[in-house]
Formats: sequence, C-alpha cells, structure tokens
Amino acid sequence: MLAPAAQTAKRRVGLLGGSFNPAHRGHAHISRQAIRLLDLDELWWLVSPGNPLKSADGMAPFAARHASARRAARGTPRIRVTGIERRLGTRYTADTVAQLTTRFPQIRFIWLMGADNLVHFDRWERWRDLARIVPIAVLARPGYIGDAMTARAMAWLRRFRHHPRQARTWPSWRPPAITLLPIRLDPTSATAIRAADPRWAAAYLDRDA
Repeated sequence: MLAPAAQTAKRRVGLLGGSFNPAHRGHAHISRQAIRLLDLDELWWLVSPGNPLKSADGMAPFAARHASARRAARGTPRIRVTGIERRLGTRYTADTVAQLTTRFPQIRFIWLMGADNLVHFDRWERWRDLARIVPIAVLARPGYIGDAMTARAMAWLRRFRHHPRQARTWPSWRPPAITLLPIRLDPTSATAIRAADPRWAAAYLDRDA
C-alpha cells in the first residue's frame, strides 16, 4: 500500500491508469520513455478495478491483471504497481486523481495517456475536472500527433498545450496543461496476447507473480 508518510517533498510522479488486461512489455517500454522525457522520480501504474468505458466481457480478474503488471514492471525500478483505486473505492479517474493529490500533498502528479485514449477523452466522466487538477502528457507515435490534435477534447485543451521541449518543466505548469510527446511504441498488444492464450489469467492466478 502506498503510505503518505513514506513520500518525500517535491517528488515528480507520473500516473498511468489502465486495465492491464494483461500488462506487457509495451507498457514498460512507454513508461521508461515517459520517465526519461518527463524526468519522473516514479511512475505509478494504476491497475483499474474496472473501466466504465469497457465491457466486462473478457476482462480478467483484478488479481491476475495486478500480477501481470507486477511481472511486466520488473527491471524498471521507478515503476510502482498499485491497486489504490480499489482501496479508495473510486470509479472515475477524476475522483481518483483528486483523492491522490489530497492524500499526497507533497507530490507533483502528471497524468499519462496514449493518443488512442485522447481520441475518446471527451467521453470520460468529468474529463475537464481531471485536466484542471493535474497536467497531462499524451504519448503518441511520431506521425500520429496530428490525429491526436484533432481529438474532440483538444478543441478545449489545445489552448493549454506546451511544447515537448518544455516537458521536463511540467511541475511548474498550472493546470489545465497538456503536452504531446512523440515516442517510439512497442507493437505488443494485449488483445493479441489474449487471443493467443485465452487462459493467460489462470496462469497468473496459479503462481506467485
């Protein structure tokens, strides 16, 4: 469990939420790049108890998804895997981040998302509230920044855009604030993993991850 007393002042922490169904090397790959580009002290993987925008069909149990995240994060010490949303009892990201900023007042948080999530960001519950709480960094494959810029949410967010060269100064930004970071993406796909091994979750539940 993440304990407030264990945190030090002015730590720079990224938040990457997701189903992690399952987590894989692609998650670790983009996380390492985000840590470097944003000069993060840590990056927390928030394993979601359930995504309101995704069907429960095909969603593995939380324990299996959390275990897969712990395994995928091995070898990257700055990644911390947590199920804190489950303990907080929050359903929407805006509520989760609001509670984290209150619970950890000495940490500067930045929300991370892929360009694919930005496309549907306007469907998130109280997405503008989330943008007003913490800065946002969008991780996009080079050549896809243009597609991200045409997302419906960007009609409101683009006025708060910061250049990628300023990415390391994000703790000084006043939300709303967003930057689009061109990064190399790993082709690993959770959908492909599930298709290749429909029983992947059982294997994680049967062993110590």
